[in-house]
Amino acid sequence: MRHAARPGSRHRCGHCFASRPCLERAARPQGGGGGGMLATGTESLLRQAREVGAEELGRFCARVSALLQAEDWGPDALDALRRLFLIVAATKYSRRLEPTCVALLQTTLCSPRCPERLQLLCAAVLREMAPSDSLSLSCDHAQSSRQLGLVASVLLAQGDPQQVRTVGQCVIKVLESRQPEGPSLTYLLPVVSKVTSLAPDALPEEQTKALSKRLGDWLRYASVQQGAAHASGGFFSTPRARQPGPVTEVDGTVATDFFTVLSTGQRFTEDQRLNVQAFSMLRAWLLQGGPARPGAADADDRSELEGSTVSVLSAASAASHLLPPAEWLREKALEYCQRLLEQSGRRALRKADSDLQKACLVEAVLVLDVLCRQDPSFLYRALPCVRALRTRLCGDTACVRALLPIAQFFLHHGEAAAVDADAVCQHLFTRIPSEHFHSPMLAFEFVQFCRDHLVLFGSNLDLLRTSFPNLFKFLAWSSPALTSGFVALLPVLVDAGTAVEMLHLLLDLPSLTAALDLQLRASQAASERPLWDVSVRAPGCLEALRDPQAQGLFQHLLRAKASGTVERLTPLHQLLQPLASCARVLQCAQAVPTLLRAFFAAVTQFASGALASQLALLLLERSDSLFQVEGYEADVHRVLSSQFPALCKLHPPLVVERAKELLEFVGSLGGPRSTGHMLTSVVWAIGEYLSVSWDRRCSAEQISRFFEALEALLFEVTQSRPSAALPKCPPQVITVLMTTLTKLASRSQDLIPRVSLLLSKMRTLAQSPAVGPVHGEDDLGAVRTRATELLNLLKMPSVAQFVLTPSVEVSQPRYHRDCNTALPLALDMVSRLLEREAGLLPG
Repeated sequence: MRHAARPGSRHRCGHCFASRPCLERAARPQGGGGGGMLATGTESLLRQAREVGAEELGRFCARVSALLQAEDWGPDALDALRRLFLIVAATKYSRRLEPTCVALLQTTLCSPRCPERLQLLCAAVLREMAPSDSLSLSCDHAQSSRQLGLVASVLLAQGDPQQVRTVGQCVIKVLESRQPEGPSLTYLLPVVSKVTSLAPDALPEEQTKALSKRLGDWLRYASVQQGAAHASGGFFSTPRARQPGPVTEVDGTVATDFFTVLSTGQRFTEDQRLNVQAFSMLRAWLLQGGPARPGAADADDRSELEGSTVSVLSAASAASHLLPPAEWLREKALEYCQRLLEQSGRRALRKADSDLQKACLVEAVLVLDVLCRQDPSFLYRALPCVRALRTRLCGDTACVRALLPIAQFFLHHGEAAAVDADAVCQHLFTRIPSEHFHSPMLAFEFVQFCRDHLVLFGSNLDLLRTSFPNLFKFLAWSSPALTSGFVALLPVLVDAGTAVEMLHLLLDLPSLTAALDLQLRASQAASERPLWDVSVRAPGCLEALRDPQAQGLFQHLLRAKASGTVERLTPLHQLLQPLASCARVLQCAQAVPTLLRAFFAAVTQFASGALASQLALLLLERSDSLFQVEGYEADVHRVLSSQFPALCKLHPPLVVERAKELLEFVGSLGGPRSTGHMLTSVVWAIGEYLSVSWDRRCSAEQISRFFEALEALLFEVTQSRPSAALPKCPPQVITVLMTTLTKLASRSQDLIPRVSLLLSKMRTLAQSPAVGPVHGEDDLGAVRTRATELLNLLKMPSVAQFVLTPSVEVSQPRYHRDCNTALPLALDMVSRLLEREAGLLPG
């Protein structure tokens, strides 16, 4: 991300960024390892570029202008343009260049004598200036197709719809030229692709048809001979030695079929380059073309004939030159993709060709999917290829990415093709995340696949939901990149049957990251292991992984599907503790609070009372059993403390239903645990919802038990002196405890004398000079104020009960907005009475 430069800021090192010594110093390695050297130099360059002020930029523009005006196109001009590009590209806001410099950049771009590298830099600078009012460029200024491509890229960057159409018309006219010795077209196809993406209707229908026809020709009829070598002119050079040979396949054999992107050779011809570019833009062009047009209106009638016999298909192919342009392109695209699938099965001699095979597999299947959606008659011709490909790839871990578009194909066409899409998805969600969670590209594409095809899953949505433990492995390993994707997926993944188990796994996500790290350390050879923090050594963890007693917990944490059961993983947390400082574990821990908020936002939309009660109990249980990562417990407690009252509001009777567990939770608090956010929210919920008005089962005996437990807790937190092991109790905890005790006393008036005595002691304690240095004057002031307010309110028990335990109707927001309703009137009356002499007050 680019950052804005501060206006008027000066270069810190005291040298102009435009000077060569300063640039060299910035790029010079600083510090230790090789990976950090490049990062340090790049960061220094970007920082200096952002700090270049307007005055310094003006001086540098003058220098660039002088070089361009003198047509000094040597190394100095190249270096100056590089630095000018860095200055204008390093900020997200447009830089203002001198008009003279902008004009000379345009002139240099259109000069027929300027070297190509300089023209590339001029175009890059002008694109970064977009949108600009000082441009005078036009496609008519271009002297060659290469220049036209650069000029068009600058004009398209301006974002003017009319300009986009003008550029499209100009480029199409050049592409329509059929002169054999005409300009090279390889620079223009990317421009056409950009034009159609910015304005799909920019090209008239006739021109679209013409280009579709030419794309089909480039795909199918590129030369199968390699490009000719340049003659050396030597005495021993002979025409025979310079004759080009045929292109070859990736396995080294001579190609016996038409040229594709997977054909190899030493040199390539113009039409072969156009073949590659046509395939690169094919899917986008087909999608912009939309469904089959009138020429394919009888597709349903033709489909039976086309699917009947292979001989009919061959006959139709022989007459394919009679097809309309759009159908012609689809026909050639189908043949091209079938050829790619055949080529992908060959054993490549070079790794680069093997990687290209995998990429072409993905693209070919995606194109076949588009073709079958636009014209269903293609399905019967594409289906055998895709079926055979899936059978071949299911056991090939190197081509696992291609299984995603294959699954997409069967989700779209499985019903029409009588293929069980469930089996395809089952394999996808069961094996891939477990075996390839450490592939960041696959993880991103897998999550994006799930998001894009939620509507298509249909009955497979249950499979998606029960596979969330496997999907979370992607999240645990690559949490920074996938957090936003899972925030969008969680509302679909969670339901009443998986909510409890999913919340457990979300809270255990950092320990899942550590377990996955440990699994890789134990299972793979050193050359195959993904990168991790090599500073962490975990020999004890590796031994624990092989311990039969711990294997059950590991297997539960690493399960592939929802099991419907939960396990207490505290022993496993202790075994994984040496890995808690890994950078990947820390990153995962930072993502969990965001995921928890998304989870609860989704659950509260459908949770029943029973589910809300289960989740509330889970929060109590897990608040003290989290993986000990730096800062993780505090961050999670902040989220859980905000969600516990929300669950109680969703189902108020849960306080009475879970009275035993709440009493155990309160009774177990004390010491360092009495200072957290969870305590505050739980105590507040008890005071708010432990009332007959919310649940008729609430009894005076229950109120007394909670009162005694909270009274003991308040005494403990106020009498303990802070230390390194026992931090200071915040005033919020004390005031919430006092308020809750007063609420409970207002509902069981036998407790009023007891709470009044307690509040008096608290007020006296807050005024004591001995506690002043420990808690601070502001904290003590808050405690004194709250104690005084509650004591005054208890002097009128009936009013106290009305204020502290309002009915459900009074709790509605309008009673707090309307000054004529009962609650504001009651509070105003109490205030006026308490302002009078103490003798007028009862008691």
